[in-house]
Amino acid sequence: MTLEADVGLQLGTFDLDACLSVADGETVAVLGPNGAGKSTLLRAIAGLLPIDRGSIVIDGATVDDPATGRFVEPDKRSVGVVFQDYLLFPHLSARENVAFGLRARGVRRAEARRTADEWLARVGLAEHANDKPRRLSGGQAQRVALARAFAISPRLLLLDEPLAALDVGIRIELRRDLRSHLASFSGARILVTHELLDAIALADRIVVLERGRIAQVGPIAEVAARPRSRYVADLVGVNLMKGRAIGQEIALAGGGVVVAAEAAHGDVYVAVPPSAVAVYRRRPEGSPRNVWSGRVQGTDLLGDRVRIHVDGQVPLVAEVTPAAVAELGLHDGVDVFTSVKATELSVYPV
Repeated sequence: MTLEADVGLQLGTFDLDACLSVADGETVAVLGPNGAGKSTLLRAIAGLLPIDRGSIVIDGATVDDPATGRFVEPDKRSVGVVFQDYLLFPHLSARENVAFGLRARGVRRAEARRTADEWLARVGLAEHANDKPRRLSGGQAQRVALARAFAISPRLLLLDEPLAALDVGIRIELRRDLRSHLASFSGARILVTHELLDAIALADRIVVLERGRIAQVGPIAEVAARPRSRYVADLVGVNLMKGRAIGQEIALAGGGVVVAAEAAHGDVYVAVPPSAVAVYRRRPEGSPRNVWSGRVQGTDLLGDRVRIHVDGQVPLVAEVTPAAVAELGLHDGVDVFTSVKATELSVYPV
């Protein structure tokens, strides 16, 4: 295990308390809303913020432990960092920026410049070695920052929103390039992002951080199938409700009752994909067990689908075709009925 971090840190009124393990060859994506503590966690692991409690161990070596007074300076840790804004030195060329970390670690100038040139070639920027940051595009600056992080041969790579500052048009290309570079890196990697697509494309596992605490950890498919907070549910696009189950009936915390296909007992989450929510203008015929009245509060076009936000006793988001929107006249303020088959509900313990 390359990283074992138990990070306790107080910054004003904000308290971070998070444990994180990352193995060699593994990429872990840290997601969370703004102010959750994602970048603070990365800065603590990098040594830019000393922790108040806990410990940080990288490749078997303790680099921060307040209890013993042990603290290793950032440039002495085997950590490469790519910051959100890249933080390239404006007065240095691309070559000198990449060589900087090596020079700070005592590598001779000629060897550092040779290694920098090798990495610039690997990221496709050999012809820009003498260019200063102001002459580089956003995508080129990102590649220089990545080369600088890799050049020091770290055991741990930290990436703080590495694609956030890029235009959408080049983000796809650079995401693919980044995936290739990460695959060639044998150490551990932590990616901080707010984009689920980045996590899906680049990470093996995700850690969800909310209000300074880890809310959920696991493979992406597992977290998406069983979200445990409103943030995660919104992130993966799933309706999430909480209630108390007695047999097949679940009394929801916000009011209303849901009937599941299988019996459960105690506090549970109920997850419903928007595609499983049927929308009607009149109460559906027959005897479906889960039918609720509501009112359309908004619509969002997502590719070839439309998301319908329905407020009511059981607020839900449904996903339908544009043809269904036109046929049913689904616009803001329209009264509707929603229905979900019991077999489409995912019920699991809180």
